[in-house]
Amino acid sequence: MKIKYYQYIFSLFCTFLIATTISCNNQNRSNKAENKSEIGATRLKYTTGIRSILEDSKGNIWFGSYNEGVCLLRNGKLQYFTIENGLSHNQVRNIYEDKNGVIWFECGKGLSIYDGQKMVKYTETNYNSKNEWKLNDNDLWFKGDAIEAYNKIEGNPGVYQYDGKELSYRALPVKTKPGQENHYSISTNFVRSKNGTLWFGTFGAVIGYNDSDFKIIDDAFLELNDQTGHLHARSIMADSKGNLWIGNNGIGVLKYDGKKVVNFTKQQKLKKEETKGNSLEKVFSIGEDKLGNIWFGTAGSGVWRYDGKSVQNFTKEDGVESNHIWTIYKSKKGELWLGGASPSGVYRFNGVSFERKF
Repeated sequence: MKIKYYQYIFSLFCTFLIATTISCNNQNRSNKAENKSEIGATRLKYTTGIRSILEDSKGNIWFGSYNEGVCLLRNGKLQYFTIENGLSHNQVRNIYEDKNGVIWFECGKGLSIYDGQKMVKYTETNYNSKNEWKLNDNDLWFKGDAIEAYNKIEGNPGVYQYDGKELSYRALPVKTKPGQENHYSISTNFVRSKNGTLWFGTFGAVIGYNDSDFKIIDDAFLELNDQTGHLHARSIMADSKGNLWIGNNGIGVLKYDGKKVVNFTKQQKLKKEETKGNSLEKVFSIGEDKLGNIWFGTAGSGVWRYDGKSVQNFTKEDGVESNHIWTIYKSKKGELWLGGASPSGVYRFNGVSFERKF
């Protein structure tokens, strides 16, 4: 009898042990699935690249893609918008917020706005004051309406100015030559320098306006030619010290202090023939972190940091999986984010290296 009793107790113990093990395994799988779901909820589905980023006044984060629309991250959930939901075009180059909290999307073609409830195309435009330039602190500025060059109504390379009430077209003080209609198309976001000058980056020139005069930095100003390589601006940034940085697709980074222009890439000996590897010649994004370091995002050579003394390169080994950095963004917490392509994603700098954030 005692033997049967002990056998019965042992059988109950084994049954309890098996049940506990199965329960724990199921719970672990459930936890892993839940964690995976949480991670997936904030992982962008875009594959063509992150072209623009904005953290708005309500704490929402917007991600503009190269050719797949825009995504809103709100309360931990992702919401996607395309031309089917009110976008004028699926390429979202820049995102801005006006003084009333309306979000503006500068698309490959046209503009769209989001008022907190719906996305709509913005089409009300004044074309009757093309040469009436006047700066205001809260103005927003946008590229021309067409994907390339300018349309018939615009009639000349220019930009759109939104003063809080009206969107008006302003003609730039340049003229195109036959076959070069895209030469002065806006290729960057607009920036304001420390002295109040407003800067626009076009493919063939960087143009500044200080509310009275224009400053044009072009091939003629820089004394560039076929042998030296031509200006091909893809990014501009005005730093906290008053310098204007110009990133080019080909001739590297230019630094303008208000008096003279220096080829930073050449100065730092970071041309391809000098580095024998990654170079600082194709620069598509520039940013400044909270410590005053200047960052350069490239096409094909990772991201670079300049601390005022030396330049350091961060690549795939440092967590920068994308080989084309479209945008460099500083969050409201002061974090540095990179918007990349191939593979697409947003990467955060943790002080040492980069890690995928969205």
